[in-house]
Amino acid sequence: MSAYSSGRSTVSDLAELFNVSVSTIKRRLEKMDKGEIALTAHDVVVLMDTTYWGRNFGVVILMDASNSHVLWFKFIERKERLEDYREGLRCLRASGLEIKAVVSDGFTGLKEMLSGTPYQLCQFHQLQRIRQLLTNNPKLPASVELKRIASMLTTCDKQQFQALLDDWHGRWKSFLQEKTIAENGKSFFTHRRTRSAYYSLKTHLNMLFTYLDFPVGTVPNTNNALESLNSVIKTKLRNHRGLSIKRRKLLLANLLRLYSPDKQRPQH
Repeated sequence: MSAYSSGRSTVSDLAELFNVSVSTIKRRLEKMDKGEIALTAHDVVVLMDTTYWGRNFGVVILMDASNSHVLWFKFIERKERLEDYREGLRCLRASGLEIKAVVSDGFTGLKEMLSGTPYQLCQFHQLQRIRQLLTNNPKLPASVELKRIASMLTTCDKQQFQALLDDWHGRWKSFLQEKTIAENGKSFFTHRRTRSAYYSLKTHLNMLFTYLDFPVGTVPNTNNALESLNSVIKTKLRNHRGLSIKRRKLLLANLLRLYSPDKQRPQH
């Protein structure tokens, strides 16, 4: 049933293709492999993320950075938790994998949980956060300059980037300290979004350049490979609208187990 899990065929398409009833196809789909992944011991850099469809359905995915193959996944019907990632890493280690580094999007508490394991915060997600705070076209000179510095994140090393941040902060420190008095007499920082953007970069600095501590190409600076998989998953679910949760899990479990970026390239 790879045509269903990896291709674009619907249940009706398969029924017509194999000259059987739709109910027969559905019964066969119920017997599909649940998606367990056989792991062999090796060194691995792990990409981690969770993607959602609606409020109550998502999947936690751990991927091998070297080949974009899925190592472990878990369906959840709630928000992701630190324990979900801990469970996945525990499973990998129990299978003999030695985790050399982890790349993720900065889930709260993750760095502390990974104590002793090198951790790369996805630079793409960091830049997304800066855009959310400063917008695509900030008006304040300090914000314009800070956004320009942030855009250099992928081309700088840690020392260069820290020097740029320190120089910016030295010139705009008073600006960041400005406060506004509300009608109720309480005060708040006037430029809260610019302030938050600066402290986000400063706080995460030690996690943004971990990839440079490894040989070139060993540890990616983003988890974009996982984002590509998430896009494939969302397309698959659009092609198979109306699935029950049970069949949705069967479909995605097989897709995740069989996933290879090469298989997703358009056929000519």
